Amino acid sequence: MSTDETGETTVETPVEAEPAPAPVKKAMPAEGVVLGTGRRKSSVARVRIKSGSGKISINDRSLEDFFPNLQDQVSFMGPLQDTGYVDKIDIRILVNGGGTSGQAGACRMGLGRALAKMDENAFPALRENGHLTRDSRMKERKKYGLRGARRGTQFSKR
Repeated sequence: MSTDETGETTVETPVEAEPAPAPVKKAMPAEGVVLGTGRRKSSVARVRIKSGSGKISINDRSLEDFFPNLQDQVSFMGPLQDTGYVDKIDIRILVNGGGTSGQAGACRMGLGRALAKMDENAFPALRENGHLTRDSRMKERKKYGLRGARRGTQFSKR
């Protein structure tokens, strides 16, 4: 209740606010599944880990089949070896874009992020060894007047 300048008392009726719309629920992963996303060059890897026996699936293929290069396999296994989860978790990765080296780096970063989410005690080891750091190096664009990003045309005296 309040009084006007004329001295009359008025009763304020509360205005009912419309209920907020229900938030749209995203599909949640299954219980015990931890997600991580990794990027490198133009590759993007979506990593899902859960406790298990050490099964690794990258685009529905085995690690050795998907990354035949030993350097890429070692890069991918880095976060697992640094934290000691080599035979303790199952890994399922969907990766696309870029080449094999970029995809291996994206998988490594996504796996590191998922492990850091799953186990807070593993975070310092992952951070120290660079598994959580985004490598920002990208391909430099081609400039007009040049044959590539930096290469010019061949000089000819005559």
